[in-house]
Amino acid sequence: MTTPRSIAVIDIGKTNAKVVLIDRDDARQIGLRSTPNTVKRDGLYPHADVERLWAFILQSLSELHAEHGIDGISITTHGATAALLAGEELALPVLDYEHGAPGEVAGYAEARPDFSETLSPRLPNGLNLGAQIFWQSRAFPEQFARVTRILTYPQYYAWRLTGIAASEVTSLGCHTDLWAPDRADFSSLVNNEGWRELFPAVRPAASVLGTLLPDLVQATGLPATTPVTCGIHDSNASLVPHLGTRQAPFTILSTGTWAIAMTVGGDTSKLDSERDSLANVDAHGRPVPTARFMGGREFDMLAPGAVEPTEADIAKVIAEDIQALPSFTPGVGPYPHNEGRWTHDPAGLSIGERSAVVALYLALVTRQCLELSGLGREIVIEGPLARNRLFGRALATLAGVPVTASGDATGTSLGAAMLFGGQTGTAKASAPLAPLAATGFDAYAKSWLSKL
Repeated sequence: MTTPRSIAVIDIGKTNAKVVLIDRDDARQIGLRSTPNTVKRDGLYPHADVERLWAFILQSLSELHAEHGIDGISITTHGATAALLAGEELALPVLDYEHGAPGEVAGYAEARPDFSETLSPRLPNGLNLGAQIFWQSRAFPEQFARVTRILTYPQYYAWRLTGIAASEVTSLGCHTDLWAPDRADFSSLVNNEGWRELFPAVRPAASVLGTLLPDLVQATGLPATTPVTCGIHDSNASLVPHLGTRQAPFTILSTGTWAIAMTVGGDTSKLDSERDSLANVDAHGRPVPTARFMGGREFDMLAPGAVEPTEADIAKVIAEDIQALPSFTPGVGPYPHNEGRWTHDPAGLSIGERSAVVALYLALVTRQCLELSGLGREIVIEGPLARNRLFGRALATLAGVPVTASGDATGTSLGAAMLFGGQTGTAKASAPLAPLAATGFDAYAKSWLSKL
């Protein structure tokens, strides 16, 4: 097969879904369609609106192919999500991982493996995919008895495109309780619950599963020979452009709804199961120490309408010790049990001052994540926070290592495109950001820590 050049990436984040067209030869985005990723509240429980997403995907593929041409399709999605199939249909809706019931299901604490086996901490709601499946099997036994196949989320869309089912380690290994990374095999939970036969054979993220189904060729106008990759978990997609091109250990900070610090070549021994740190599994099946918090969601929550703060805004915030303290999304992050609060009434702040406080807050929480995931020789920021200069400069000061910001709107789409191999190249990055040299910032950071 000739390596595709014009690659359509189906990129489903927790907040937004996109189809991004990437030119493989120069890592350039040449087309984009996007839509909100809404949650349906009807039926048995909150669930993904997969049929709306599917219609969006097909329309986007059709339009982008008509405008630019598409040579291949790759897929990346958020984690903690799976489709339970009964033959060719869903046995149950694709559960929204923020639903609370899986986090409270009786018996799961005793059934789930030890952290030492999975490097997966117990997380709230349905953030452990194993808890979702366990709850679904108990709450809906009749429907669960019909399940013939369990597909993690990227592989669900790969199956819908090609008709070929597969499992894949980056989605199985992202805090699911389903995977034992040191053994590179399913965990004892899967064996004990009798689920192993429901998971298809594991395939590499970069493998080409097959080509488009005939009805999709007709619906989109794409060639019948269009190849489709197995797909990859979105945070791990952010790692792909850097694997083999940087000296380990290095840290990739993937941002979106979540801010996820992953230190390739780092030590998993500092992971703390009580502080939302864990091992992801990269595209080559290797454990990657990881710590995270809902940085993007907190940014939107705390600084709606944010602007780039002025030097005067930054100086005032630091001089007056105006701070936000974690955590505004309970149950996750390095301070999962702390209740988020402001030290000053945010209503009295200008939008510039408020934006400065929140950027510094995110940098300070990220630095605490790096205590858990390990600090690399350098940090590369991917995604929306790469555009927040104050955040990057503050993080450079706090971490004491070079911090660069990706020049791409999202590293996930580029990484997914690189699953086809070829000469895609690494993510574009600027020169290292100048550390924040604002007077009093060291004291501000110490003051922030003292309040936790």
